[in-house]
Amino acid sequence: MPAVKVPKKDAKRVLEQLKVLGIFDGKRRPLRDEKYVYFPILDKDKAESLGFEVVNLEAPLRPDRQIYKNLEDLLPKDLASKIGRLDIVGDIAIITLPDEVLPRVEEVAKAIKTLYPEVKVIARRGFHEGEFRVRNLEVVWGENRLVTIHKENGVLIKVDLSKVFFNPRMKGERYRIAKLVKDGEKILVPFAGILPYPLVIAKFRNVEITAVELNPYAVSLGMENIELNKNRLKGKIKLIHGDVFEVLPKLGTFDRVISPTPKGVDALEITLSKAEKFLHYYDFVHEGEIEVFKRRIVEMCRELGKDCNVKVKKVSDYKPHIYKVCADIEIKQ
Repeated sequence: MPAVKVPKKDAKRVLEQLKVLGIFDGKRRPLRDEKYVYFPILDKDKAESLGFEVVNLEAPLRPDRQIYKNLEDLLPKDLASKIGRLDIVGDIAIITLPDEVLPRVEEVAKAIKTLYPEVKVIARRGFHEGEFRVRNLEVVWGENRLVTIHKENGVLIKVDLSKVFFNPRMKGERYRIAKLVKDGEKILVPFAGILPYPLVIAKFRNVEITAVELNPYAVSLGMENIELNKNRLKGKIKLIHGDVFEVLPKLGTFDRVISPTPKGVDALEITLSKAEKFLHYYDFVHEGEIEVFKRRIVEMCRELGKDCNVKVKKVSDYKPHIYKVCADIEIKQ
């Protein structure tokens, strides 16, 4: 098969050219020796006409999971159009599947396993229910369980998806916050769940974290997760079981407060009152109300005798025109 022969120093630039031209064969692996990189291509004549040196060699195929990017690449259009968002938590795949698709769940499972070979359970997504916003899930393929160990940012997180709320899509946001933290800080995390924020922060920083959570199942799993990661953490985590609005008034103040606030809960005043330097406050806001949300924070700061800088960052889509946002609030000293 044809491949473009390129000196190593030019490899990155030439690869981009081949991609733009549409002749790079992404299903096969490039080969290398001491001096050259060999990029498999789809059109020998076009490459030669553009002045590239073309040789013949046998480039191995990539694994399917490296070739295909999403389920739409692997499923028939009539099936792909009917399924919804896919999330992976540990070895559990969570996906939106209407009843009419259930007879074809083996097709869906094969496609998911191509992308994520580690998956052993597929559960279809229902609605959030109850006091603790736990999502209703139904196992439709594989092992009949909803407990798994999720790996994220260098920590292990034990999750029981039948009893606690956990969002794997916040991985990058948790890492962002962890990198803002400095060694030696005292940190408060209300609505801490099974401790994804405290664990990731304590992985990277030598800090003291106080976490507060009401759901008893989340508290139990949180304690397990502290033990599970005891050799990975630089920082210390203290977990308090209780209602944020009852526990926080009894606590002192903290250098930094991180509030992954549940939807429909207004904890701005109480969390801001506990922050000496920084508050990262999460909420769900319509795109047309973001400036209103920002002004409300500034006004609340003034009411509490604080002078604040506020930046609002869109974290993820929630519903059309509604975003999960994080207000990064710096309290001027």
